[in-house]
Amino acid sequence: VSAGSSLKATWVDLLKSQNSREHHTDGYNTKTLVVRRGQPFRVQLSLNRELTAADKLSLRFGIGENPLKIRGSMMSLKPEREQDFNGWKISMVKKSGKECLLSVTSSPNAPVGKYTLNVKTGTHIYKPEHGVIYLLFNPWCEDDAVFMADEAQRNEYVLNDTGYIYCGSAYSIYDKPWNFGQFEEFVLDACMYLLDKSKLSLANRRDPAHVARAMSALVNANDDSGVLLGNWSGNYSGGTAPMDWIGSVTILQKYYKTKKPVSYGQCWVFAGVLNTVMRCLGVPSRCVSTFNSAHDTEENLRVDTYLNESGEKLNWLSLDSVWNFHVWNDVWMKRTDLPDGFDGWQAIDSTPQEQSQGAFQCGPCPVKAVKEGDVYLPFDAKFVYAEVNADQVYWLVKKVNGKDKYIRLTTETQDIGRNISTKAVGKNKREDITLEYKYREGSKEERKAMERACSFIRPSGMVPRSGYAMTLDNNRAAHNPVVLHETATKTGLKLEITHTEALHPGNPLEMAITVKTSTPGSWTIDLTGSCQLQYYTGKVLANLGTIKETVRLEGKSEMQIPLKIAPDSYMKPFSSLDDEVLILVTAIAEVKETNDKLTKETSMGFEYPPITIQMPETAKLHEEFSCAFTFKNKLNIALENCKLLVEGLGIFKMTSFDQGDIMPGRILKSEVICTPTRVGEKKIVAKLISNQIKGISSEKAITIID
Repeated sequence: VSAGSSLKATWVDLLKSQNSREHHTDGYNTKTLVVRRGQPFRVQLSLNRELTAADKLSLRFGIGENPLKIRGSMMSLKPEREQDFNGWKISMVKKSGKECLLSVTSSPNAPVGKYTLNVKTGTHIYKPEHGVIYLLFNPWCEDDAVFMADEAQRNEYVLNDTGYIYCGSAYSIYDKPWNFGQFEEFVLDACMYLLDKSKLSLANRRDPAHVARAMSALVNANDDSGVLLGNWSGNYSGGTAPMDWIGSVTILQKYYKTKKPVSYGQCWVFAGVLNTVMRCLGVPSRCVSTFNSAHDTEENLRVDTYLNESGEKLNWLSLDSVWNFHVWNDVWMKRTDLPDGFDGWQAIDSTPQEQSQGAFQCGPCPVKAVKEGDVYLPFDAKFVYAEVNADQVYWLVKKVNGKDKYIRLTTETQDIGRNISTKAVGKNKREDITLEYKYREGSKEERKAMERACSFIRPSGMVPRSGYAMTLDNNRAAHNPVVLHETATKTGLKLEITHTEALHPGNPLEMAITVKTSTPGSWTIDLTGSCQLQYYTGKVLANLGTIKETVRLEGKSEMQIPLKIAPDSYMKPFSSLDDEVLILVTAIAEVKETNDKLTKETSMGFEYPPITIQMPETAKLHEEFSCAFTFKNKLNIALENCKLLVEGLGIFKMTSFDQGDIMPGRILKSEVICTPTRVGEKKIVAKLISNQIKGISSEKAITIID
């Protein structure tokens, strides 16, 4: 071809394997090239003749429906002429004959998403067959807002595709293994679909704060046909019960295929999926569990809990609630939209609870703002602050002359927002991050932060807040903010609630309430104790039993009162649900001589026999190995309709095996054959569910070698 004839591109090679290694994107199971912004990638270009000085050549990267230069959605890069366009750069690495090797660096604040590439030579435009490039956030690039300096943290918060979500109660925390699976097939496509669906402007797609906020809205389906439908009703027909998921992959794949919400989620499922989406898009992200999380406090920083005279919690009176645990996400970024000092972790929450700016979305809210009490900062800082800092006030509801009378029992200022937990970096254990969210309880700084927060949130006066109590004259009281203080007693009265035997389903529940006094004198104490089954959202499911005792204590002494519930009292409601339930014990103590009153409540989880997993420590890529599961039913009840769920990213696709009923003392043995498709450390996660028990999980790691 002579130099005079018009120049045409004939082939483009996006050099996928080299580029994706350098961009830490070689894990993505996709044919498309995936690169991170602000970092060079190479493109090999074949032309119909040698390039001359007079030729016009440009690589054009477009994003969106109708890319235009003037809108900034079309980047036109000319290697021999203008080398910089909208912060994107191009250079010629080498020319040999008809081949050119080019280096392209996108802007470190380029809009993330799906770009198409074409090559323009004069008037000719060449559109390569696989000319699509996915551009992600880049925690490895210092100029990207999501830059994270520490390599171990990047490996955990961006690249780790498995982890744990912490559940249970403050008294008994357990880890739920979760497969995030951000590299699995169609997961990245699903995230790109969500980005398009979010209708974010190009400018907002540059900013991880806007992207994170949009994703927190789209992971729930409450108002935008997003990924997951929330359901806390106990009836999950027509879908998968929230307890039955062991990872995000099946959920996102199904959503991408059907474009319809997947049924059903509760908070840890929303958090697991949002974690996958954020890591997949390149934003460092972690799941955060808070124990005793306050909800719906109407921005008054207070949760009112109502007890009847037997010490049982009354559902119907409570407008607000304390969840045994709640899970949201922290994402890491610089907040260019805020004053200095609020960079770093930002809380986002996709569990649909309250609308923010007209949609079910929450965050990003700087964790630092929660700690300092700067609750006026966007987004939703008041809401997150209340979840971890509200005070709990207990009210006794007594019938006096046929009318309900509310008597204030205890103010608990240190119980909400405990044991804030996430998976430790590079280790399979829990890290407590409570001190990132708040100062030490009772410290000077904590009081200062509380007063600062209270100057923006108006706590109401001390009036019980329930639909029935509103008839009280509370207009006067509402205008004085009250910073609540811990209940102090003249007798040094303390209550402790423990279990004295393992809490196995089918056995009697054996618990104890310990009453302590510490000041000199003879004290007569009326103790009321109750035991109830409750959901993790604090909703009571069944009353199991109550005790009433009068205890006499001298000076500094204590007494333990047993509380025992027979299996017949709880097995029926316990087995009727597709949810995990907790045992709630509430105690009320009243000292006759001083009229001191105190309440205490503790939630405890049931304990289950384990599943054991046996498999080799290492295996070879593409070579079969077997993995065996053993479970012995050590409970004295039959487990009906057992299902074994198994998933191992890169080794075994999510599968469910029906196991029928497992009688007491019987052993279940099951085996699967795995074929590894990727190298590195991989995990098998197994979960057993039945009518009686919802979540026995286990996991084991294996190293896959070439």
